[in-house]
Amino acid sequence: MRNYLLFIGFLLFGMSHQVLAQDRLIIPDTVLINGDTLLMLGDSLLVEEPKKEIFWETGGNYNLNIQQVTISNWAAGGASSFALNSGISIFANYKKDKKVWDTQVTINLGMNRQDDRDFRTRKSNDNFIFVSNYGRELSEKFYLSTQLDARTQLLAGYKYSRPSGSDQDVRTKISDLLSPGYVQSSTGLNYRRTYSDKSKLSVILSPFTGRFTIVMDDSLSRAGAFGVVPGENVRAEAGMSLATSVADIQLMENITWKADLNLFSNYERFGNMVVNFNSTIRMKVNKYISTRMETRIIYDEEVFIKQDDGSSKQAVQLQNLINFGISLDF
Repeated sequence: MRNYLLFIGFLLFGMSHQVLAQDRLIIPDTVLINGDTLLMLGDSLLVEEPKKEIFWETGGNYNLNIQQVTISNWAAGGASSFALNSGISIFANYKKDKKVWDTQVTINLGMNRQDDRDFRTRKSNDNFIFVSNYGRELSEKFYLSTQLDARTQLLAGYKYSRPSGSDQDVRTKISDLLSPGYVQSSTGLNYRRTYSDKSKLSVILSPFTGRFTIVMDDSLSRAGAFGVVPGENVRAEAGMSLATSVADIQLMENITWKADLNLFSNYERFGNMVVNFNSTIRMKVNKYISTRMETRIIYDEEVFIKQDDGSSKQAVQLQNLINFGISLDF
């Protein structure tokens, strides 16, 4: 009986020792070798991998806005209509050591349809913009940069008019894909400043700028549209440029502003500016809904705008859109 009790006692002691060993907290030693963290646990050696650097930042925004008006037996008059405007903007930014490379593509397309007119469906918005900037750091805020700026549209554009004495509209083709197309390449000094994670300012002054106006449509080329020599497809110019862009500047809570301004002056007629200005104010309601106010201003003395009386003249081109609809960031 005594031997049996001793056996039970030794068994309980062994079990309690095992439990205490399992509950004991073991703190591993930490060793740093060439910047890597080594964790030593008993006879085991664990290597903690260094944090991976991220050089690329990508993202974008898609927006879709739809308006529909349906009228039937409406005493106040009017016509049924449908309007759609859609746009996408994507970017890819690279930064490593003293090198930066920012690229952005913006595409907008809109149309409207109205039942009481000839050519019921008409284009209301159409542009394609590609901007890529590569720079090498000279100091904290100044870079030596090369920028490529390409702009055109996707679909044919028409001027609608109704001749005197006629009861039908006629349309005249005034633009198309790569008619015009503008390609501008510039090298100069770039001032860059970051205010927050997204808010940025960039100003590029380039005394070495080449600008090419492209008109691939034969009928527009023969007419000498957009300043090309009649019958030719490309007009080349050398001059200087100033490109300024601001991104996601917060004006108020949930209200941000994004804009870019591009000025170009030909050395042959120095002082006469080609102006391209784009501005977008975004008022965000929630994650998926927002209101956008978009403004585009273009002035080019080589572009003559056809008027309702049939004449053509130089003029400031203005486009203003106010949209309320779906907006998705990615």
